[in-house]
Amino acid sequence: MNTLEICCYSATSAIKAAEAGANRIELCENFTEGGTTPSYGTIKYVLDRVKIPVNVILRPRGGDFLYNNAEFEVMKQDVLKIKKLGANGVVFGMLTASGDINIKQVKEIKELASPLECTFHRAFDMCNDMFKALQQLKEIGIQKVLTSGGKNTAYEGIDVLEQLVVLAKNDIIIMPGSGINDKNIKEIYIKTKAKEYHASCKTFEKSDMTYFNPNIQMGKNKSINEYQQISVNTSQIKKILTLL
Repeated sequence: MNTLEICCYSATSAIKAAEAGANRIELCENFTEGGTTPSYGTIKYVLDRVKIPVNVILRPRGGDFLYNNAEFEVMKQDVLKIKKLGANGVVFGMLTASGDINIKQVKEIKELASPLECTFHRAFDMCNDMFKALQQLKEIGIQKVLTSGGKNTAYEGIDVLEQLVVLAKNDIIIMPGSGINDKNIKEIYIKTKAKEYHASCKTFEKSDMTYFNPNIQMGKNKSINEYQQISVNTSQIKKILTLL
């Protein structure tokens, strides 16, 4: 059976995705930063209300994947919190300054998270040698790798994804992600023969506010419309599931 994981940036989105038939949720916050660790309240609310597996992203900030001691300590505290709340798994990734897998940090998080499922996220696409990194993650015992094949989208990285799936064998799961939709899932599936896929199926919903002050913006990125909220397109989820 093929699996569709939906990346959700809020508790509301996670519930919608589950109701639409998603097989698993990747729960995070802060879409504009590529996803960071959600709050305790968000995690608990979702786990209390959805029946499908929920994997929680472990990422203390946006930006690169080189973490200092303080950031890594935060990650260790968060993984213990996530584990205690009863999540299915954690999603994380750490690199060295030279672009290698930070084996020491990955091993430590893996041990703290056990027996939760561990997914190495798209920090994998930022490493200097994905094929060497795959072997290292196999040896550590990571269960899944979320990757776009080193490109901006999985469709662009389709040839590398095909190679990674072959090299992974049955030792680790390669999960194509980034830009996957109902228009390209069939071609990606046929080419890569992957069994698990990751999509956000994102959409934006207009705020219910009837009044707003046009002279103030709470964030610093003026290109972002603060009177809309990210959500999931449930019809898109259902279309992908049907195709899979």
